[in-house]
Amino acid sequence: MTNPIPNAEETSLAALAGELRISLGKLVRRLREQTPPNDFTSAQKSVLLRLDRDGLATVSALAGAESVRPQSMRSTVAALQALGAVMGVADSVDGRQTLITLTDAFRQRLQAHRSAKNDWLHGALEMQLSAAEQAQLAAAVRLLQRLADY
Repeated sequence: MTNPIPNAEETSLAALAGELRISLGKLVRRLREQTPPNDFTSAQKSVLLRLDRDGLATVSALAGAESVRPQSMRSTVAALQALGAVMGVADSVDGRQTLITLTDAFRQRLQAHRSAKNDWLHGALEMQLSAAEQAQLAAAVRLLQRLADY
């Protein structure tokens, strides 16, 4: 049994995929360097970003959105409450339900971290890329968004 030899296009595409992964990883690490480290787990970060993007949610809705058991999500939410990042508020429609939301203090912290990252990236774009390269990058961002949505 022989393995087919990849053609030049497949090899080129594989190389592009590898370079893209490495470059994006390095960029993500550089952006992370712009804010102080935190003690959030990846599961906690995912919940925080979902609440920031989508707004109030029940523990059950968060569990469904994150594809975890409600018991696991309750533990994650409890840890985030202990850290002061989220709080529960009564559902105005169904008082038996508790909706989870970000605390105002955490929203401010999140905005400060985003601003620091955006400021660094803005400076890097301005200092490292010509106007023509910035336009190329703008087009590439649209392509990256399509890949991310795949």
